[in-house]
Amino acid sequence: MQFYHHLPEANMLSRDENKRYSRHVILDKVGMEGQLKLKAAKVLVIGAGGLGCPTLQYLTAAGVGTIGIIDFDKIDISNLQRQILFTPQDLGKNKAEIAAEHLKQLNEHVIFQVYPERLTAENALELFAAYDLVIDGTDNFSTRYLVNDAAVLTNKPLVYGSIYKFQGQVSVFNYENGPTYRCVFPIPPKAGTIKNCSEIGVIGVLSGIIGTQQANEAIKITLGIGTTLSGHLLIYDALKATYMKVAVKKSDDEVQKTLDLKASFKTQDYDLFCGVNTAEKSHEITGEYLKQLLNNDNIRIVDLREEWEEPQLEGSNVERIIMSELQEKMDRFKTDKIVVLVCQTGTRSNNVKQLVEQTLQQSDIKELKGGMEKYGK
Repeated sequence: MQFYHHLPEANMLSRDENKRYSRHVILDKVGMEGQLKLKAAKVLVIGAGGLGCPTLQYLTAAGVGTIGIIDFDKIDISNLQRQILFTPQDLGKNKAEIAAEHLKQLNEHVIFQVYPERLTAENALELFAAYDLVIDGTDNFSTRYLVNDAAVLTNKPLVYGSIYKFQGQVSVFNYENGPTYRCVFPIPPKAGTIKNCSEIGVIGVLSGIIGTQQANEAIKITLGIGTTLSGHLLIYDALKATYMKVAVKKSDDEVQKTLDLKASFKTQDYDLFCGVNTAEKSHEITGEYLKQLLNNDNIRIVDLREEWEEPQLEGSNVERIIMSELQEKMDRFKTDKIVVLVCQTGTRSNNVKQLVEQTLQQSDIKELKGGMEKYGK
């Protein structure tokens, strides 16, 4: 982690700051009190890409006192079409570090805490705990679910944004007992059905429109003014120049599922949850995590037990193939989905895993650790 900062007094504005923020100070609902709130605020921006760049620029210009930037990626020439903080001279350099360098030129009064690394289940909780709110500028579902769960577990408001071709979405999650990301999207889309920008393209200006909306929500939350998008999903269509606001409801069940992950959060596999190939990771999953995969269309759960064995496993994606049927149903393992094998103690699943891998040359097979005897324990 790197720091770029100048340390001003937190409870007052310098002469330069008074001049810089004068249009805020004379604005009703902001004023001197509001500007000092902005100065005292700590905001974490995840991703310094298409959404992160405009979000970071406006938060910096507004005088948010401490801004964290986490991004492991390096700047590519294809980024310059929409990631407006960067120049051709920045190619090949880390996005978080270069973003902080350019933003410091915009406002020397802001403290930048830079994390040129990947956000993971191992570092998310500690990182989120250091900030007042979190802004999600990521472009993949695995990280979005990770961000949501970490925000819920640390009780931090989450400003969400996403873009797809000519459309964008903005919302505020986990704010004042409002809904979370999982309340709206409890199960990720089937792997490969929704392409990212590098695969399908995106109109560059859309990043700026959605990113500035995210900055606006963060500022409203910090100041305690206006009506946030908590409880609503704002959808923007760049081709039609229209906005549509859709009401979303909180699901206590989904929130509780996330809270139940607290003890095992650092071991959660969000790639697996989203159907991303995880062959290089552990082939075993816990019973607690198996519950998260039930009814997930990205996952095929194969129960190898006899029908009389308990406890029963219920889910729309659960299929029973008993050992005596294995050879005749071997083709059921030929799938683009991730397969999770379940048995009573773990012995049968391990044997079948080896057999399927040898017979079908399929490597991404998971199994329930300890079998159903350990399920939920």
